[in-house]
Amino acid sequence: MSSLTDIIFLLLIFFMLTSTLVRIQPFPLPKSDTKTVAATSLVVVIEKSGQHSINNKIIPARQLEAEIRNILDGMTTIDQTVVTIVAEVGTSFDYVLKVMQVANKLKLKAIIATQPK
Repeated sequence: MSSLTDIIFLLLIFFMLTSTLVRIQPFPLPKSDTKTVAATSLVVVIEKSGQHSINNKIIPARQLEAEIRNILDGMTTIDQTVVTIVAEVGTSFDYVLKVMQVANKLKLKAIIATQPK
């Protein structure tokens, strides 16, 4: 029984440490009732002004696909890559849709980061 407790404790520490490594801009996110937990491989931040950044590096919108391809070239497990879209409240859905289309074109999973209600 103690080994099960040890495993749960180690998993708790793992998730606490990895959740602090994800850097998300400090702006309000859309609210949602659903809870989906997924590993974050690639974070695309979209500000209300339309400015995109990938893993805290500002990228022009027209170079979004090329930059994601460059990042994928350095990864070993591309089929498990999840793109987390962090869009500020009030961001035009066209910007979010563009990122989702790029993820779909590259056969990546995409999720939208939200705050719980």
